[in-house]
Amino acid sequence: MPDRTASVKRDTLETQIEVTLNLDGTGKSGFQTDIPFLEHMMDQIARHGMIDLSVKASGDTDIDDHHTVEDIGITIGMALKEALGDKQGIRRYGHAYIPLDEALSRVVMDFSGRPGIVFQAEFTRARIGTFDVDLFHEFFQGLVNHALITLHIDCIRGQNSHHIAETIFKAFGRALRMAIEPDPRMAGVIPSTKGTL
Repeated sequence: MPDRTASVKRDTLETQIEVTLNLDGTGKSGFQTDIPFLEHMMDQIARHGMIDLSVKASGDTDIDDHHTVEDIGITIGMALKEALGDKQGIRRYGHAYIPLDEALSRVVMDFSGRPGIVFQAEFTRARIGTFDVDLFHEFFQGLVNHALITLHIDCIRGQNSHHIAETIFKAFGRALRMAIEPDPRMAGVIPSTKGTL
């Protein structure tokens, strides 16, 4: 497979984001975002997805974290799309169930070329530390829209909001690893009857 890396910058009046990733990495990550809990979650994506991920972000967090979290998701989505190119030879579909104590989440994805998200997770509190749990949906919505993924996220059960979030992000990482993995039986082939994704 060709080199599957990308470096993307996204500048708006609200945020400045830089994302670098390597889809064939070793799970290394580095973050400068001033949003510690999101960094903890993105580290789960890198480690369990076996991708190298670096994110630098500054934004209007003096107002709240909304724009920065959403724009980080958007920029990671842009980088995923760029790194995958025409998607020749990948498995395309990925899924994972991840438990953490009482919490259990399932993530299923399709690099379909059609953005869509179903996000079913009920958190037991509004914030984890200072992080607004509503922003998890905004992060994944931005990512999906720009990576052109169909994504289903379901927290099947859970009481501890930290555990719920962590199972979602770990499951996303594992499902991502499966979906972007080279499939030796599909080498040089785009995994679609349409011939394009």
